[in-house]
Amino acid sequence: MFHGSMVALVTPMDEHGQIDFSALQRLVDFHLKSGTDGIIVAGTTGESPTLSESEFKQLLSSVVEQVDAHIPVLAGTGSASTASTITRTRLASELGADGALVVTPYYNRPMQSGLIAHFNVLADASTIPLVIYNVPGRTSVDILPATVAELAKRDEIVAIKEALPDMARIRQLISLCGPSLTVLSGDDPSCLEAFRNGAKGVVSVAANVVPGQFHAMYDHARNNNWQKAVEIDDRLRHLYGMLAFETNPIPVKWALYKMALIDKGIRLPLLPLSKKYHEKFEQGMKQMARHEWTGINKT
Repeated sequence: MFHGSMVALVTPMDEHGQIDFSALQRLVDFHLKSGTDGIIVAGTTGESPTLSESEFKQLLSSVVEQVDAHIPVLAGTGSASTASTITRTRLASELGADGALVVTPYYNRPMQSGLIAHFNVLADASTIPLVIYNVPGRTSVDILPATVAELAKRDEIVAIKEALPDMARIRQLISLCGPSLTVLSGDDPSCLEAFRNGAKGVVSVAANVVPGQFHAMYDHARNNNWQKAVEIDDRLRHLYGMLAFETNPIPVKWALYKMALIDKGIRLPLLPLSKKYHEKFEQGMKQMARHEWTGINKT
């Protein structure tokens, strides 16, 4: 169910940090027209830690209604608290989400046995499919392949977004879990290599900016047209670098602002892109323009 180029959608905000629902509608329309295979709402890139429950409801309801079942919509529901994660996952189900993207509990730093218990309790309570999200750089928790394999025995747990750019990890997950679990890359710069090693898709930050290119790259990889896939990946290398200037989602929101798709609003403790990067960003956008920055649907 969850595969291909899936976007970790930004949450558009005005200059005062309020959610801009008109811009949200533009972004979703952009992805529907560009071939995006799935949308993640209120994930890390969507500034989930800063969203109130009311905002979560409004965001998810708006996207689900607009998408109208044309592609899957996943909600970011993970937190440091098992009880809170259950509550938000149930809410996501009530609002029509097709699945939940659940980050490993951050800050608490549970043992592997605690992770198994956490996801099992969540699986018991959930009525929608669950996608584990492993991003140790943000959570200080690494859910190991053997632990994932144990959890993959649950029908409710259908996929993992693996953000470590480690192809040995990708291969081990696929080997241990087999067809019972879909492996998705969570790292744009290494996602093409992840496809080569058996990943069935990517949850992408860069796809906010170039959704058509990401869809085409995955499609070429899926059909073993590796030369064309590599050509697209090579064209996007400069974008990957730009989106790493500062903490995500600062640079990607700035890129969408410069593309006139959203305002430049972002919430504390994050700030808009530092002025010292503005000139580099402008140069990067000009370079991307030579590779059809705005030619979103071209391959």
